[in-house]
Order: sequence, then structure tokens, then C-alpha cells
Amino acid sequence: MRIGELSRRTGVSTRLLRYYEQQGLLVSERDSNDYRRYGADAVERVTRVRELLAGGLTTEAIRDLLPCAEGGPGLLACEHSVQVVDEQLSRVDEQLAELARKREALLEVTSSMRPA
Repeated sequence: MRIGELSRRTGVSTRLLRYYEQQGLLVSERDSNDYRRYGADAVERVTRVRELLAGGLTTEAIRDLLPCAEGGPGLLACEHSVQVVDEQLSRVDEQLAELARKREALLEVTSSMRPA
């Protein structure tokens, strides 16, 4: 399929699809007229990339994980995939703790602003 069709089927802009290709997340072949052609698995691959990006993974981490992400949702458990996901979960936990601290600080500020 051409890039426009892939864009329509995934809801991802052609510009972003080109970026995915540049980052090694998506592969195309070129027609004789130099148009990009994507294989039948491209829709699933773009969907997986979007899922992993939504989880906060970098394109570099996703590129490394894609071989473990073939054949449907989830990742195949391998030492590398488990490590990458665990590291991301740790980062998310740290961010949540930081947000909780900020929330508490703001609550203290607002409580002192209210009349007694």
C-alpha cells in the first residue's frame, strides 16, 4: 500500500509515517516511480509503535523492542523487553511521586490563602 493509504488506515499523518521510517520503526520499498510501498504488516506495526509511544517509550527503545512486538498486542517476554519496560515503569513511578509532591505543595499554598 502507498503512504496515503497507510495514513488513512492508521490515522497517522504521512509526515509522521516518514519520520517513523527515518527512525527505523517502519520499512518501505520503492516502486519504479519512486513511490513508497508498505507491506501488509505496516498497519499493525504503526499501531504497535503508537501504543509503545503512548506508554512513554522513546523511538530508540521502540526500535529495539519491535522484534518483540510482532503478532498482536503485548510484547514477547525476553530479557531486553522486560528490562526496557521495567525501566519505563520506574520512570513513570518517579514522575507520579514528583507530581504528588507538587500537588501537596500547592495544597499547602492554597490552604494558607483561605480565610480562617
